[in-house]
Amino acid sequence: MCNTCGCNVTDGNRHLLTPPPKGHVLGNNPAKILNGLLEHNDRQARLNRARLDEQGILTINLMSSPGSGKTALLEATIRQLNGTLRIAVIEGDLETENDAERIRALGIPAHQITTGTACHLDAHLVQGGLDHLDLSQLDILFIENVGNLVCPASFDLGHHRNVTLLSVTEGDDKPAKYPVMFRAADLMLISKTDLLPYLSEFSPERAESALRNLASSAPALHVSSKTGEGVADWIAWLSAERENYRNLLTQQKTLTPRVETEGRKVHALGPEITFRPLHPAI
Repeated sequence: MCNTCGCNVTDGNRHLLTPPPKGHVLGNNPAKILNGLLEHNDRQARLNRARLDEQGILTINLMSSPGSGKTALLEATIRQLNGTLRIAVIEGDLETENDAERIRALGIPAHQITTGTACHLDAHLVQGGLDHLDLSQLDILFIENVGNLVCPASFDLGHHRNVTLLSVTEGDDKPAKYPVMFRAADLMLISKTDLLPYLSEFSPERAESALRNLASSAPALHVSSKTGEGVADWIAWLSAERENYRNLLTQQKTLTPRVETEGRKVHALGPEITFRPLHPAI
């Protein structure tokens, strides 16, 4: 696990670390999960994705550093779609319901997950979020992950596509500095482009070049949620992904996100951890 911050443990999976009740028989061999919480996370992610696929809900994981404009992008998306697609949002933050309230103010269902100390969402937390939404009434679900350019790329939530925002206020070298996050992206959005006239040091061309240096073929789009620049291109990308997704479903297939193995190594748990099995023997 990440020995510095312990971010593998969230309120959604903490029960897997607690010892079984006194007197509970586990059999001759205590349950040892070789890949630790990541294995449990992946199992739950597959269940989440099957649940979403049953309803045909394309699910997008939005990732970025704090303040890059994820919630503003969602607001601009909602206004641009104008009810043509049924959407909902799961919001992830350490504290407050501020972002969920912004989405609800536009008439869109939103569930807020507050992680406390965990710097990312995981599949167990998202499972709880799904329980608060009427999935039969959705076409697209957005998961706005906790603002962090490191850990979110290492966890499959049961979603289908990763979208990573890079704000022009952050610096065009971020893909080079945070390769795990940007390698996981199926789309990079260069956000807050309305500020480019005031930030001559940021070069969209250098940002995209840094992405390509990671051997990533993910498209890079420019958007301003404030002016609306590029929002139509973003919606077109979403529409194409949804059409591809629905075609795959007719073939009994699905989309799976990129989950970076390099990042997972950082979060790998040592074999000394003993877990409660999901279905312990009685």
